[in-house]
Amino acid sequence: MIPLAERGFGFAPGVFQYSCGVVALPGYRMERVRFRKPVSIAAGFARIKAHLEGLGRPLTAFAACELRSPEPFTEDGFIAFNKIYAATLQEWGIFTDGKNPVARSNVCPEIAPPAEPSFHAFTYSLVDAAAPPSFVIAGNGEAKEGRTTYKESIIALGDRTQVGISAKNAKVMDEMERRMAELGVTYAQATAVNLYTVYDPYPVIAREVIARGAPEVGVEWHFCRPPVVGLDWEMDCRGIPLERVAV
Repeated sequence: MIPLAERGFGFAPGVFQYSCGVVALPGYRMERVRFRKPVSIAAGFARIKAHLEGLGRPLTAFAACELRSPEPFTEDGFIAFNKIYAATLQEWGIFTDGKNPVARSNVCPEIAPPAEPSFHAFTYSLVDAAAPPSFVIAGNGEAKEGRTTYKESIIALGDRTQVGISAKNAKVMDEMERRMAELGVTYAQATAVNLYTVYDPYPVIAREVIARGAPEVGVEWHFCRPPVVGLDWEMDCRGIPLERVAV
């Protein structure tokens, strides 16, 4: 975990487009705002900027976001989108030593998707001397990060049987729990664990998700696909004491 004392949070390094997760430092807490309806990337960044400025927080307090896209990207399309998205983070001075500290999830609703990539929610740090630990773990699909292409790194590519789904889930949960350990948090501190898939998750949720210690709040299943063609199973989690809805 790399602490950013002036921003009030630390992050676990990830890939170019996002960090693996963020955690509030002592004296701070994370707060999440969800848009009632998805807001386009450009309009969303403008609203996030106005919200942070209204709170007297710097733009670098922006710590995590959740995106919704019309459909899974091709690999080239995902690279192109990430460059556009990251350009605003760089403009805001968010990258540090070439690393992106902002955690992110980006999934594709199967029903009534947005017309273009959009913001669903965002998270930022606030000063709070008495706050309990709060964190966001970035979305994670069943691919081994750092490989040349997604196609060569996806676990059980194209296998949607219970055996394949189980293998995908094991990869995703192993990585999610690794990220939590790196940030020093546990399921006991989580307020939400999210699953994104369009395939029947029930046998795996009952036998392999809850059994691994997912919190008493349970698992929220979102009927969405992960952001890249070929991925079938994505999860993220967070522990945030206060969440808001912006109309």
